[in-house]
Amino acid sequence: MQTLLTSTLSALSTPPSPSDPITACPSSVLALLPSSSSSHHHHHHHPSSPLLALANSKIHAYPYDAVPVCWRRLYTDASVAEAVAVIAENVGLAERKRRSGCGEEEEEEEEEEEERWIDDAVKILDMASIMAGAAGREAMIERLLAELEAWERDIIPPRPRKRRRRRRRVQGPTWDFISSSFPVVAEGDDVGLLPTVRHPVESSATAPSMRDFETHMMASGRPLLIREALAHWPALHERPWASPAYLLEKTFGGRRLVPVELGRSYTDAEWGQSIITFGEFMEKYMMSVDASKLGYLAQHDLFAQIPSLRNDIAVPDYCYTDPPPTKTAIKDAGLIAAGKAAAPPPRLDEPLLNAWFGPAGTVSPLHTDPYHNILCQVVGQKYVRLYSPAQTDKLYPKGVEGGGVDMSNTSEVDAEAPTDELDAEYPLFQHAEYVETILREGECLYIPVGWWHYVRSLSVSFSVSFWWN
Repeated sequence: MQTLLTSTLSALSTPPSPSDPITACPSSVLALLPSSSSSHHHHHHHPSSPLLALANSKIHAYPYDAVPVCWRRLYTDASVAEAVAVIAENVGLAERKRRSGCGEEEEEEEEEEEERWIDDAVKILDMASIMAGAAGREAMIERLLAELEAWERDIIPPRPRKRRRRRRRVQGPTWDFISSSFPVVAEGDDVGLLPTVRHPVESSATAPSMRDFETHMMASGRPLLIREALAHWPALHERPWASPAYLLEKTFGGRRLVPVELGRSYTDAEWGQSIITFGEFMEKYMMSVDASKLGYLAQHDLFAQIPSLRNDIAVPDYCYTDPPPTKTAIKDAGLIAAGKAAAPPPRLDEPLLNAWFGPAGTVSPLHTDPYHNILCQVVGQKYVRLYSPAQTDKLYPKGVEGGGVDMSNTSEVDAEAPTDELDAEYPLFQHAEYVETILREGECLYIPVGWWHYVRSLSVSFSVSFWWN
């Protein structure tokens, strides 16, 4: 551990190369960066705190996509320095205590203390990933977290079961709910009622070959329900994402931070976002069957943040096929050239992965995406309804909202609202044609670029979307 801390600090205090994004920061800021000459002070105070505060204020001064990379890099480097200081200060202390040995009662309190600084270090590093995208320090952060996890396993023995505590004592924080399965929505509960599928999506009984899939895209270009394409994913078998205990183990005892959307859907007025620990998210939102309390880990690149989870799944081969240019793409080219439409999204070298993990009742409102999508269902089931781009005029797309946010990829309509309400407010909507399906564990759904889709979880659900173009 000590070796890694030292090498991390020396990497941070190496003068930046001219191409390092941090050099775009003002020179007054660069003067505050830790230099190798001052590195021997590191253990006594946290020189990074003022820098972190500064970078934090800069990051919040811009819209998320527009934060200059120099401030993201500063936030990341200051966070890593801060975390290293926290770890260095406590690791030696803990090791000395272990060697001297101390009384049982005392030990329990010490352990609580010990856990707290580990929580702090993890939080600092994860905030750098979530707030600043880790700005070129992904591997450094990942190594520190992995080393800290291994160190904790070696030094802090899993705590014994104590009679007076009804908790199962395991490695890491103790959660009351550690179990091998998620709660099931009661049959009578309207949240879990299966909608009647009247217009089923075209489906394949077994996974089509790449060639058959390409033919499908060329010939019809419509959504396709694909069965039996995920049979080889460990997440469905030996490394089960359906097990809360397994997911806690993969998230450093539930300590890792995740961005969570609060409320039923991002179009609701009381919708909000929060960054909480994975364990807290599980305890509050996943293990309780309280439909009034919805939290959704939505559209988050969890696999960049926690790469070991990435090994439990695989990119479907279909994402490496070449989709035909859409009819609208040809028309758009003219509009883009004339400056009347936004430029198309960049060409992706690799598919974009996102995790969608939440309880029954979470909704992704009717919207379109700028990429082709294969939506893979790992745990639970979802109701999905799809409308082709040709139906757009009947779907009431939103316009540019306050703050200049373009919401034209999202419909104003709540697709499952009562018919009379819809008829009154959106009379054309009931004439829009759609297809629908219930996406079950082990199935994937191909959603062509530009197709409108509405998604509702019918149970605890874990899905992964793969965007490609």
